[in-house]
Amino acid sequence: MKPDFTPKLTLVGAGPGDPELITLKGILALGKADVILYDALVDPSLLAHATKNALKVFVGKRHGSAKNPQEDTNKLIVEYALKYGHVVRLKGGDPFVFGRGAEEIDYVQQFGIETEVVPGITSSIAVPAGQGIPVTKRGVSESFWVITGTTSSGQLSRDIFLASQSTATVVVLMGTKKLDQIVEAYMNAGKGNTPIALIQSGTTTDEKSVAGQISDIQPKVHQANIAAPAIIIIGEVVRHSPKLMEVYKEAMSL
Repeated sequence: MKPDFTPKLTLVGAGPGDPELITLKGILALGKADVILYDALVDPSLLAHATKNALKVFVGKRHGSAKNPQEDTNKLIVEYALKYGHVVRLKGGDPFVFGRGAEEIDYVQQFGIETEVVPGITSSIAVPAGQGIPVTKRGVSESFWVITGTTSSGQLSRDIFLASQSTATVVVLMGTKKLDQIVEAYMNAGKGNTPIALIQSGTTTDEKSVAGQISDIQPKVHQANIAAPAIIIIGEVVRHSPKLMEVYKEAMSL
């Protein structure tokens, strides 16, 4: 007997952490879901937008954990879509900005399952903005790079070395553990005076940040006990944040 529903996957970006920063379209999709598969960086309060009968399944992994590898998640999406109907895959930030959303779409479409994407507010822009850091500013930065700190092989992205030669703002995601290598790349490029900030758990109530220059940021990060999940922002725009100006005024007076 043929099921009386159409299997479907909707990828929904949950935003950078603050549950109020999900889009209206994302909330509406949650309300139509039969199953919600959600990540570790998603605020659990967002699940309240689902119906009481919706199945809610945690598929998160943190800090390189092998739990719930991507292949298992891909298979779960297909399994639940064929069994229940509408699956919402709720992912932190935007699904297509280092969220592996494209991989999930590619896998699911092999089974003839309908797919839709609801973009999310990416943390690469929203988290700096929350600290008053504009990723671009007239006369200061003409462009910005968003780079993963850790590639699929576990190595530092080679793009960091290219970015260190540029005047662009550089936003590094998943790069906290690679900070020493990032600092080394910028120091080797003669950019020791470049402003840098690290923001942990941005836009949430647990947010904390530290700022300085490439040459002095490592001890500051250690002292502030900044850890993943954190975003690294490098460039002159950091100096233009109203919240961080005092850090640089104090440094100039020394």
